[in-house]
Amino acid sequence: MKTLISSAVSLMILQPALAQDATATKNPLTVSGYVEAYYNHDFNRPENNTVPGFLYNFNRAGEVNLNLAFIKAAYVTDRVRANVALAAGTYMNANYNAEPGVLRNILEANAGIKLSRTHTLWLDAGIMPSHIGFESAVGKDNWTLSRSLLAENSPYFEAGLKLGFTTRDEKLYLSAMYLNGWQRIQRIDGNSTPGFGTQVTYKPNDAVTLNYSTFIGNDKPDSLRQMRYFHNVYGIFRLTSRLGITAGFDIGTEQKAKGSSRFNSWYTPVLIARFSVSEKIRMAARGEYYADRNGVIISTGTANGFKTYGYSLNFDCLPADNVVWRMEARCLNSKDAIFTHDHTARNQNYFVTTSVALSF
Repeated sequence: MKTLISSAVSLMILQPALAQDATATKNPLTVSGYVEAYYNHDFNRPENNTVPGFLYNFNRAGEVNLNLAFIKAAYVTDRVRANVALAAGTYMNANYNAEPGVLRNILEANAGIKLSRTHTLWLDAGIMPSHIGFESAVGKDNWTLSRSLLAENSPYFEAGLKLGFTTRDEKLYLSAMYLNGWQRIQRIDGNSTPGFGTQVTYKPNDAVTLNYSTFIGNDKPDSLRQMRYFHNVYGIFRLTSRLGITAGFDIGTEQKAKGSSRFNSWYTPVLIARFSVSEKIRMAARGEYYADRNGVIISTGTANGFKTYGYSLNFDCLPADNVVWRMEARCLNSKDAIFTHDHTARNQNYFVTTSVALSF
């Protein structure tokens, strides 16, 4: 009995120490990676093997290529956090073309500090994923293989400061941003105007996500200043355990000229439905439209500007938990003949794309 009591006392003494050791040995640093390779067939067969310039993912045609590969280090504790991700691929070439030198290979580089001990209030600074839209650069996280016109022509990344607050029940997220511009790491020469952004995300339950994001700023030198006002709204709805729908709508306006009270506008709706046949097989269908008559975001030089609708069908296979193989057929149809095939202008463009993504 004495031995039993002694053992119990010893165990009681050791348990707090063991718990402290377990906490102390928990590593706040994690390293992860992602690789996404693809083959994209453009039925218009562009001579330069590059798809139309308003598509920034999978933009090389007729060749096996790398859309995005990155290695990421994340450091997270109760009060501080940081992320650094270095990347390569055709996605980086297309989206970071305006950035100088080594900045073209930085997918993420940010640090944050928790400002309150009792509330989830964070201040983050650096290069971060955009607060706009429901599609990201990481293909495996999106419902379709290619990105929607809505996503391709709004920011994928941003640089600046972000103040974010999450309620205790985690149903509401609010944030405000001070930014270097519209998808800019380095502000363009001659521009002294910061950009500003806001985001409100509400999740009343596990089946519904509602989001409203904004951007205000000027993406030109001060001598040509044209203020831009942009709104992004979307909802993600899980109707059943297998069926989900995402609906999104973007609308933006920009001054016609410096100091003008008149504005050019553009807008784009998108609807995506995804059905999970099983845990390993998924299918998705997308319908979308993009109207930019005055060429604020997509310039065509044609009478009606960029007025294009599209649809796509997607098939996903998940052979392993960290691998996604995808196939997609996509059609774009424009009011004006903005596409080219055999040196002839035409209204349609068709694509068949396949990709393999692996995360670790």
